[in-house]
Amino acid sequence: MTAAGIYARDSAYLDRAVQLGVAGDRVISVSFPGTAPADADSEHELLDRLDDYFAGAEDDLDDVEVGLTVPTKHRRVLEAVRNVPYGERVTVKRVLSMVPDVDPEDSDARETAREALAENPVPLFVPDHRVRDGPSGAPPEVVDRLRDLEA
Repeated sequence: MTAAGIYARDSAYLDRAVQLGVAGDRVISVSFPGTAPADADSEHELLDRLDDYFAGAEDDLDDVEVGLTVPTKHRRVLEAVRNVPYGERVTVKRVLSMVPDVDPEDSDARETAREALAENPVPLFVPDHRVRDGPSGAPPEVVDRLRDLEA
């Protein structure tokens, strides 16, 4: 991976930019501004890979190292979401069934999962758009485009 910093590139597919925050060898943030900030670097191997993904290349993106600075109970949910394959859709209950020692029927666990998904700092790399009945860290229009892409 390249140096730490902010990388962004406009995406015609999303009709907005994709911005990555990178620290060391890990992606620590993903956002979707209207356009790429002028001070962001547009050259990064992950941006190239995302261009291919938006063009229809099937890619789970599950090998990308992420740095999750979230509470442990959220981390466990987000790590489970990383295991949902490209093109599949699951429910929050199914995600919880993939988290060890969690009862998917527990309403507190479901609320924790929804919080984790809504606060996901690295959508795309933790593919919350694959959870059909949960919120996302990405804007709704981005989630819709990603779901269309993987349909």
